[in-house]
Amino acid sequence: MSEPVASLTFPRAVGLSDGATVELRLLTRADREALLSFARALPEHDTLFLRVDITDPAVVDEWLENVERDRTITVLAADEAGIAGYGSLHLSNAHWSRHVGELRVISGERARGRGLGRRLTEAVFAVALERGLEKMVAQMTLDQQPAIATFEHLGFKPEALLRDHVKDQAGKKHDLLVLSHDVASFAAQLAAYGRGGE
Repeated sequence: MSEPVASLTFPRAVGLSDGATVELRLLTRADREALLSFARALPEHDTLFLRVDITDPAVVDEWLENVERDRTITVLAADEAGIAGYGSLHLSNAHWSRHVGELRVISGERARGRGLGRRLTEAVFAVALERGLEKMVAQMTLDQQPAIATFEHLGFKPEALLRDHVKDQAGKKHDLLVLSHDVASFAAQLAAYGRGGE
């Protein structure tokens, strides 16, 4: 069994399902160029539905500012080839939803199908637990079936379907699925599988 990631010790090495190892660490300003390179190497379809254009240096600079202001926590997965993926926890500024965090996870093509998404999600949930968050949400379009399947496997449940809510760069409309998960129950799930701590 691979080493658990539910503690918040970063950086740390974690194993993937194929036996490879990646390092999980927190995003810093020093990662700016590597993050841009990662984003620009993503297939076009992967970037169609991102909330912001992470290939744009100004957008990445704003992301880094949010990290430094503690509005966003991003965990990078890196190996000898560079950034393999990331998981971000976006915190709400609204008073009534400070108990909710939004999870965004993306893996580069070379890291898919190897359990990286799950490892990043576990790491972000550990951060959410430390922050006292109670609920996590994730949003994706219905055609992102592999991502939906991964999140449902982790215990996320569909909570809302927003019809024609997203328009891609070609102007085509897509339905947006909102999934949610109780943070404490996720921690209990990890513990049940022996992955809840050191």
